[in-house]
Amino acid sequence: FPVTIARIGYARVSSYGQSLDVQLEKLSGCDRIFQEKQSARSTESRDQLALCLDYVRDGDFLCITKLDRLARSTRDLLNILNKLDQKQVKLHVIDQQIDTSTPAGMLLVTMLGAIAAFENDLRKERQADGIALAKRKGVQFGRKRALTDEQAQRLRGMRSEGKKIVELMAEFNLSKATVYRALAVHIDDMPDTGS
Repeated sequence: FPVTIARIGYARVSSYGQSLDVQLEKLSGCDRIFQEKQSARSTESRDQLALCLDYVRDGDFLCITKLDRLARSTRDLLNILNKLDQKQVKLHVIDQQIDTSTPAGMLLVTMLGAIAAFENDLRKERQADGIALAKRKGVQFGRKRALTDEQAQRLRGMRSEGKKIVELMAEFNLSKATVYRALAVHIDDMPDTGS
C-alpha cells in the first residue's frame, strides 16, 4: 500500500485574549491542525505541540505560519528540527516561505532561529540596562512601602507606650503582619490576640 503523506498544522498564540483565526486560515489546507493558546516560554505546558510532534510520521510536512509559533529559542528550534529529522518529517513555514526538504530551506530556518534568539538577547540586555539606569536615578522597583521611615518610627513609639497591635492596625490601616514587620518582630512570634 502506498504511504499517504499528510500535512499537519500547528497554530499557537501566547494568551487566551489572542485569536488563532489568521493562522488557522493559512493552515486550512492541512489534514489535521493542532492548536493551543500558550506562551512559548512555557515549554512544559505546550501539550498540543508535544502531541503534534508525536503524531507526525515519516514523509509528513509540519506546517506553521511563522517560526516563532513553534520555538522559544534557537536551541528549542534545533531540538524540534532534530526530532522532525529523526522522524523524516519536513517543516514548512508559510509566511517565511521555508521548506526544510531542501538544503537551502534547512540553512535558512537555522539562520532565522539564530537571528531571533540574538534579537531576544539584545532586548533583554537593553531592558537590564534600562533598569540599572533607572535604579541609579533613584527609581524604586517592587511594591511600595507600607510606611515611611517616619511613620514606622512613630508606630514603634506608640507600641512602646503601650498601644495594642489592633489599635496600631487601625491607626495606620495595616495588616497584623505588616505591623509586626514594622516592629521588627518575626511573624511566628506574634500573639494570637491584639495585645
